Amino acid sequence: MTDNRRAFIKKSVVFGSYSMMTVGGLLASPQAKAEWLAETTSTDILQQTIKRLFKDRKIIESDQIDIQMPKTAENGAAVPITVSSSLDNVESIAILVEKNPIALAAKFELSPDLEPVVSARLKIAESSAVAVIVETNEGFYSASKKVIVTPGGCEI
Repeated sequence: MTDNRRAFIKKSVVFGSYSMMTVGGLLASPQAKAEWLAETTSTDILQQTIKRLFKDRKIIESDQIDIQMPKTAENGAAVPITVSSSLDNVESIAILVEKNPIALAAKFELSPDLEPVVSARLKIAESSAVAVIVETNEGFYSASKKVIVTPGGCEI
């Protein structure tokens, strides 16, 4: 009986250790880590994110999207933004920050019964462009605005 119990404990410890190493990333292949590193250090994270989210769909610059946010942000950890649109049948609004490590800051799925107005507070790492992409049943439209983050603001 003690042999069965010892074997059970030994297998439990091995299985638990293996599970923790897998979850912790210690058993990931070096090739997968290299691909992830190359992807995250790319200078064009915004374009990669847009390509992933919207595939190869055409995105048209539009003046019917209004972005309200300060030109200069003293605190990059909480930059207020309000986006509204006069486009018809808005289905979603995506907000992307160009120089953040993760470009997609927010995505809102909207009901056709709602007015297309959303507000949020963004965490912006450094001075960069903020892009808004609005999806309608007719296509994708975009607008952007530059925000300057003063030193001592956000630390990501």
